[in-house]
Amino acid sequence: MIDGVGRTIDYVRISVTDRCNLRCVYCMPEEGVPSIPHGQILRFEEILRVCRVLAKNGIRKVKLTGGEPLVRKGILDLTAELKAIPGIENITITTNGVLLEELYDGLVDAGIDAITVSLDTLDPQVYQSITRRDEAARVRRGLERAMREGRVPLKINCVPVLGVEKQELLDVVELARHHRVHVRFIEMMPIGLGSGFPLLREEELRTFLEKHLGPLTPCDDVPGNGPCRYYAAEGFQGRLGFISAVSHQFCDGCNRIRLTADGYLKTCLQYDCGAALKSMLQAGCTDAELEAVIRKALADKPKGHHFGDQAPFAGREEKGMSQIGG
Repeated sequence: MIDGVGRTIDYVRISVTDRCNLRCVYCMPEEGVPSIPHGQILRFEEILRVCRVLAKNGIRKVKLTGGEPLVRKGILDLTAELKAIPGIENITITTNGVLLEELYDGLVDAGIDAITVSLDTLDPQVYQSITRRDEAARVRRGLERAMREGRVPLKINCVPVLGVEKQELLDVVELARHHRVHVRFIEMMPIGLGSGFPLLREEELRTFLEKHLGPLTPCDDVPGNGPCRYYAAEGFQGRLGFISAVSHQFCDGCNRIRLTADGYLKTCLQYDCGAALKSMLQAGCTDAELEAVIRKALADKPKGHHFGDQAPFAGREEKGMSQIGG
């Protein structure tokens, strides 16, 4: 599919639930947020139908997200059915890792092509201060299993939120030295609660890392669906990556759309724009009608975001990341 400014859209991120078993400080308040009523969550049959239409129109890659996708019952069955859709070539998942140890083999057997674990620190006390949950040991066991078995590629997403020293980011980096795991640092998104946290820019973090690790050399040997830029460090088995939406805008190469848990096709992370597909599905729309609405939404996809500009503007997204989907 081609959007209104000529970009090829071949990647959809699907939030299968807005529920999560953590309460990360930059994502969700301690008491949580009101969950979407069960009847408003997309059923698996509806997700599959939308994906069949998307696949017929050029979508090749699917990322399963949440909330926390592994808390949704039946996620393994959904994964297998998505993988069976003609045209879908790659299915990955981003998880906080709490349930990864017990579900790892099931995910791989169902057809997951790669797993990304969101992990901001390895220190149990710091982990609890960020996530408000005492799950560090459980996550570590899941991560160790995934690294030990190595059945599919593994990446770690790390958001610097407390600073490089307090968060002990070098400990996370060391995972890439000793294992074939790629550690990526994501700049804090100024969306929802994330807007209240300071931004650690890529240049600052790279300077810190090179002081301790030596030169980082750009490389392009890590396959992926998104805009991450990877670097090699001497003596490392894995790569270090940076996803820097604020300091290095990559909108002209955007290839993605998002499907929220309540069935909204979202075409840009920072804008409240797209199409409400759930109501169409409930009303008994045809696939042709669904396709027409999707194409119209893509034609109106914004040219770029304004994360570097905090001034109000029309159509700005007011929801948090847990409601949008990662």
